[in-house]
Amino acid sequence: MDDTGRVQIYYGDGRGKSTAALGYALQAASAGRNVFVIHFLKGRMTTESAFMQRLEPEIKVFHFEKTDQRYESLSEQEKLEENRNLKNGVNFARKVLMNDECSLLILDELLGVIDNGVVTREEVEALFQAKAEETQIIITGRSLPDYMKEYADAVYEIRLEKGCG
Repeated sequence: MDDTGRVQIYYGDGRGKSTAALGYALQAASAGRNVFVIHFLKGRMTTESAFMQRLEPEIKVFHFEKTDQRYESLSEQEKLEENRNLKNGVNFARKVLMNDECSLLILDELLGVIDNGVVTREEVEALFQAKAEETQIIITGRSLPDYMKEYADAVYEIRLEKGCG
């Protein structure tokens, strides 16, 4: 199935959302497509980033956070500072879409950025307005605002049914 131009969302409390998105990234890159991955709310992910950088130039990976800590463990003051960096990441994503720089854009944990009130609905809608028709977007996160469903071609809820996740 050709996913060109589709918007897919992976959300829920289960594990594997980012892994599924990165699987798509590997498939797209092996098919010669230009892939960008922007991680949010995961700290700088130094170990994972070192590995992911070996996939460049086929898969370009970006982090805008300055701290090594996960967002939820930051103090309120640190979150305010980090919110500027996260907004820069969202603005970068919009510019990538406007300039038609990639065929697949993965916005890993963008739903968490929305859930934490870092970006507004209008800022998220600006992302979709900047998307070229053939550009595929994959978005991950835990909770899905209802308005996001109208932008999605496919929504997958990932949840633990049995086990210890």
